[in-house]
Amino acid sequence: MNQTPNTNKAQALASEKTELKREVGLFGGVSVLGGIMIGSGIFYLGSIVLQRSGMSMGLALLVWALGGLVVLFSGICYAELGAMMPKAGGGYVYLREAYGERVAFMSGFSNFILGSSGSIAALAVAFPEAIASLVPLSPLACKAIAIGMIVLLSAINLFGIKLGSRIQNFFMVLKLLPIVLIIVCGIFMGQQTPNLSLVPDPAIAGTPSLFKICGMVAFGVVATLWAYEGWTNLNVISEEIKNPKRNLPLAIILSIVGVMLIYVLFNFAIYRTLPYETITAMLAGGDLFLGTAAANTLFGSAGKIIVGSTMIVAIFSALNGCVMVFPRTYYAMARDGAFFKSAAKLHPKYKTPVFAIVLSGVVSIVLVCMQNLSQLTSLVAFCGMFFNTMTFYAVIRLRKKYPDLERPYKVWGYPVMVVLVILITIGLLINTLVESPVTSIIGLSVPAVGLLLYELVFKKSREAVLAAQRAEAEAQATDNKEEA
Repeated sequence: MNQTPNTNKAQALASEKTELKREVGLFGGVSVLGGIMIGSGIFYLGSIVLQRSGMSMGLALLVWALGGLVVLFSGICYAELGAMMPKAGGGYVYLREAYGERVAFMSGFSNFILGSSGSIAALAVAFPEAIASLVPLSPLACKAIAIGMIVLLSAINLFGIKLGSRIQNFFMVLKLLPIVLIIVCGIFMGQQTPNLSLVPDPAIAGTPSLFKICGMVAFGVVATLWAYEGWTNLNVISEEIKNPKRNLPLAIILSIVGVMLIYVLFNFAIYRTLPYETITAMLAGGDLFLGTAAANTLFGSAGKIIVGSTMIVAIFSALNGCVMVFPRTYYAMARDGAFFKSAAKLHPKYKTPVFAIVLSGVVSIVLVCMQNLSQLTSLVAFCGMFFNTMTFYAVIRLRKKYPDLERPYKVWGYPVMVVLVILITIGLLINTLVESPVTSIIGLSVPAVGLLLYELVFKKSREAVLAAQRAEAEAQATDNKEEA
């Protein structure tokens, strides 16, 4: 059978051949996503969801479940793409194949400058703050610890993804132990009988119409998405996952469903433990840490230690996961000729992208040293959602572009499911643009600068790589034709 260059390209995209080491198993994949998604926010994000749900506990739990379903539907789109193209870089690769290198580069560049590097920096800053809840630390000490954590975890992840994955597995289990303890004790030892009505508290929301309740639910779902943030990251290390066509989709689904159950049960445990009057008083006073109050109620003075320790472990786990996965995008870009050439080099023994990891760490440290880190990272929130929306649509585009490409896993209810996810994310984009118009528009300058940089610096090297790939594909097609 004759094979065209495009056929050969499709086969290369589906191939599991790699220079990297496939050393992350199913549990390792679940640990990467779970470790990044479950952070210190579990102790306070429930307060924001409850407030947006009109102080209705039943409605708040429903919102947590709906938010989890939105993420699950989104994750299923990524599962199809990842199983179909198990390549390092994840979203960057899907955008490249669906829309071309410029769009992919703008996404990768935005993550390098602020998105991914900003996430590492924010977690590194949060780590000493969690320690300070138990042991007083000076601002200088906090800054030094934050920088030290980035250096330490970057160094650890230079010695192979197997070591980084083992650390992730260990701290994932360690993090879950106190969370599960709070859930079990809260549900079975709690003395409260929460009102699980789906009607908002009349004293807070009056008598809202069904339309207004739906708006409150949508607003609450947006808050839950902060808690589920990080579910896209497993695809970035697709080339280092064992049997990715099976394990990657399975890990995505298991981790999202598992995290959703944890969030729903954790908040239900809070409602079983704290009287409604206490909750309303705390939120009225600006204290959002309902999880901490529940732990203190259940375990007395030990509650503070349990919560503080859990926050420290949770942030460490999330930070290690981010340091592990983000540099693989820069490695994929460099391999395409669309980033610094050194970022494509692998350690001869450990097969890790050494320069990409170091470069990621350096940029993250620079962001740690800046005063307005939260303002900087918020600039790319709109762009991140925009590129995510394009990635979801890539499922449809790539089915048309590569109709014969093997898809070990397919989106349920295609194309309705994909369209539904796209509509939801467009709604979130509009909501973000309305709430933060200036920040969203300014944030678009980051990918715009990336496009200019691509045209001035990386265009020629990218075209050279493409020319070499075309020549190789044509030669392979000719050889196959002669053999036939």
